Amino acid sequence: MKIRIKKNDNYEGKRTHHVILGVLKKSNISGATAWTGVEGYGKRGKSNFQIEGITVNMPLIIEVIDELPKIESVLPAIKKIVGDNGLITLHEVGSI
Repeated sequence: MKIRIKKNDNYEGKRTHHVILGVLKKSNISGATAWTGVEGYGKRGKSNFQIEGITVNMPLIIEVIDELPKIESVLPAIKKIVGDNGLITLHEVGSI
């Protein structure tokens, strides 16, 4: 599963990515990694950062790895947290 949000997004007063990672860990999901992007754009406009030390609207992707039934069990909670502020996609993968 990939979850695309912005780094500065909040959910109930906390950073959205922290809330999502907490839900995933509590649900015993095998693994998740949050990646911060440098620049991008989407439905909510441009995402970028300023070099002068101020971070604004950086894109953030959370990559989640586990079996489909476990991901499907946590998906409703993740959808509620992300709402209309992001995109959730599911990808079938295999290991080499």
